[in-house]
Amino acid sequence: MLAASVAAQTPVRVRGTIVSINDKTMMVKSRDGRDVKLELSDALTVAVAKAARFEDIKEGDFVGVTTQKRPDGSNVALEVHYLAPTVPEGQSASDLLPGSTMTNANVASKVTATGARELTLQFKNGSHQVAVPDGTPIVRTVPGTRTDLVPGEYVFLAAQAAPDGALTATRVQVSKDGVRPPQ
Repeated sequence: MLAASVAAQTPVRVRGTIVSINDKTMMVKSRDGRDVKLELSDALTVAVAKAARFEDIKEGDFVGVTTQKRPDGSNVALEVHYLAPTVPEGQSASDLLPGSTMTNANVASKVTATGARELTLQFKNGSHQVAVPDGTPIVRTVPGTRTDLVPGEYVFLAAQAAPDGALTATRVQVSKDGVRPPQ
């Protein structure tokens, strides 16, 4: 019976601002203005966003980069975030913005020139060159606690939707000190 209920759950991404929270539930105003009620798993983990700099990125680092194509066909980063080694590598459509792409890959090379910063990302089935303009959010996540979940902070999470529509959060990334979680 448990396997059937787990299989019936669907992941749902939620981005927005915490409106209220208690031991069992969190209300979020989603970025599209909806009120979203989330049940908080007893095993909830919290990660806090921490700013990083382009200069911190090194060859071999495993990162996720959300990009959009410029009119000339080149790729420009919307955000860069460090990933855990357990995250699958590769490229897929992103729901951050219409037409955006997510690339999870190792940094093969980094170029810093006057007025230009660029990463070459290497993954199993290819590579991806990305311009990283000044001001592009670059973020690491560090372990947090439930006390970091306070009204007014921005969150990104993947909740599980039960067949009845109830959403349960097992992991939440939250803003802190003005640094928002990427994605």
